[in-house]
Amino acid sequence: MELPLARYQCISLDQIHTSSSFPSSNHKVLRTKPFFSGYCFRFGGRKLNNPFDKIKCVSPEQGLQPRRPKPKPSRTSDPELKGTEETRVKKPSVGICSQIEKLVLCNRYREALELFEILEIEGGFDVGLSTYDALVSACIRLGSVRAVKMVCGHMINNGFEPDQYMSNRVLLMHVKCGMMIDARKLFDEMPERNFVSWNTIIAGLVHIGDYLEAFRLFMIMWEEFSGCGIRTFALMITASAGLELISVGRQLHSCAVKMGVNDDVFVTCALINMYGKCGSIEDARWVFDDMPQKTTVGWNCIIAGYALHGYSEEALSMFYEMRDSGVKMDHFTFSMIFSICSRLASIEHAKQAHAGLVRSGFGLDIVANTALVDFYSKWGRIEDAQRVFDRMPCKNTISWNALIAGYGNHGRGAEAVDLFEQMLKERMRPDHVTFLAVLSACSYSRLFECGWEIFQSMSRDHKIKPRSMHYTCMIELLGQEGLLDEALALIRGAPFKPTVNMWAALLTASRVNENLELGKFAAEKLYGMKEHKKLCNYAVLLNIYKRSGKLKEAATLLQTMERKGLIMLPVCSWIEVNKKTHVFYTVDKRRIQTNEIYQKVDSLILEISKHGYVPKEKTFLPDVDEQEQHVLLYHSEKLAIAFGLLNTMNGSPLQIMQNHRICNNCHNAIKLIALVTRREIVVRDASRFHYFKDGSCSCGDYW
Repeated sequence: MELPLARYQCISLDQIHTSSSFPSSNHKVLRTKPFFSGYCFRFGGRKLNNPFDKIKCVSPEQGLQPRRPKPKPSRTSDPELKGTEETRVKKPSVGICSQIEKLVLCNRYREALELFEILEIEGGFDVGLSTYDALVSACIRLGSVRAVKMVCGHMINNGFEPDQYMSNRVLLMHVKCGMMIDARKLFDEMPERNFVSWNTIIAGLVHIGDYLEAFRLFMIMWEEFSGCGIRTFALMITASAGLELISVGRQLHSCAVKMGVNDDVFVTCALINMYGKCGSIEDARWVFDDMPQKTTVGWNCIIAGYALHGYSEEALSMFYEMRDSGVKMDHFTFSMIFSICSRLASIEHAKQAHAGLVRSGFGLDIVANTALVDFYSKWGRIEDAQRVFDRMPCKNTISWNALIAGYGNHGRGAEAVDLFEQMLKERMRPDHVTFLAVLSACSYSRLFECGWEIFQSMSRDHKIKPRSMHYTCMIELLGQEGLLDEALALIRGAPFKPTVNMWAALLTASRVNENLELGKFAAEKLYGMKEHKKLCNYAVLLNIYKRSGKLKEAATLLQTMERKGLIMLPVCSWIEVNKKTHVFYTVDKRRIQTNEIYQKVDSLILEISKHGYVPKEKTFLPDVDEQEQHVLLYHSEKLAIAFGLLNTMNGSPLQIMQNHRICNNCHNAIKLIALVTRREIVVRDASRFHYFKDGSCSCGDYW
């Protein structure tokens, strides 16, 4: 058979088999026992050992024969069991069983299980295969472990002997309900296994991320059946993506081509996903372009691949191609696009996607709307985020977290705390991310007492142990109050080794409170940690030295930064006007409107000087190039604001994004620019949001 995939022609099935570490007799460890034998909801069987170094497919040409199934053990051959069956008198239960099946058919799963529980308590009723099948469906739909145990217990106690179909259904029930240990035990005890059985257990292993175990079973399955089905191929390609082993994925790709299943939509989408996750976006695009019929999942996979590796503009372009092709977009498509728009800071593209979300019938979808709440929250549209949140008929913890974090980032800590309390009143269970969001909100808004109360309630009321990120928030809160000794004591009293972010928070607090000695101590701890690679922390200490007049120490630190290859990147700011993003650098004179922009900056400086603006002395802040401090009046954010004022309607808000932390001089200037122009100006810097209005900033001048 000719192999059209030229780049993989060097791989043959015969070569693939040679490095397999599985002997042909390995399948014997999968023991055959009566189904439910010794079933006690714990793993009692031996697991397959000998993990392999190289995963290879096996050649069908090697003459491997499928294992002959062992004879199905007869329960009636046991004298004791036979006697039990003869003496058992079962009550007819046609009416109850019929009612259970009808309830399941009408998607009333909980009621069906409640009725079955009554039947079980009564005892002695005869339950047939169709009823058990319906109950299995109910358990799968509800994902209830308790219901699974109840149904299986009834099967065991009533001597039910499942056939091949029912055995697979029971196995699927355990896999879908997350009971993989019990599922593996049942699989080992199955008298007969077909492709459905193997696919079910392998799919469960892939789903929980146990990719190596999935490959082990895959190899045994290949030996037994001299091949595998399309579904299995797709699963194993997904497993190779999980392991990020592109060489294994390519071997599976080669096998799929040789077996003629490479055009199958499941295999193709799995390949696109695999190549995208393994970093070969060119191969992913090659497979996508070769698809006979491009499906929604295929489009989603290639868009996700581009987005994963930072090709946001290409991903957005693919989204519009998908829309124009007429393929139906789903909620995952829109969720990805909102994330991409968040990375590009594109409000206009997000609005178009939002409109498309509503037109496509996903206007109330929880996943897509949560992504939309997160986008609006991150890019200065907190009121829009609140409106989307309020319209959601169903909200999960992630939805609440997104909005709480949004209010916190905008300096509206009190509202974030109110939202957190409302979440608790509606009996939503907070998680670690919830507490990080609300504690960050308290830190940004300097809500000291409220923050400490919430921090203490984590373990006291919610049984959640604070992590390093929560400790970091509290160190920041203590630093804002000038309680540096208490912040150091909190670090030393943490039940784990202090992290980089904890020492960095103390370093920043030392800078703000101009405590040189504590800053040096925190810096020594910070730089002694292997994982410390952040440029901004070096810049904070450099700023401490400069403010304290320690020029010799500052020069030494600069040499250390140069030796480690830590270079200050050119700062830039950008603004979106008329659906187009405009990027500005400090003293940028590359634009057509250059003269108008600089004249506008000069007029603004003159106007705000009447309100007390005086350029401060130069400072050295994180992510700001020292040489750019010499031109305070023409920093990139001022140029972007001037451009926005020239090209937007009076009264409309401006939104500026920048890759650095806003300097003290620009912060003071923008407060007054917002006052004299009567504009709302939102600046998203490398640290947080700054919401300027009427001469004040949401950060309270602490950042």
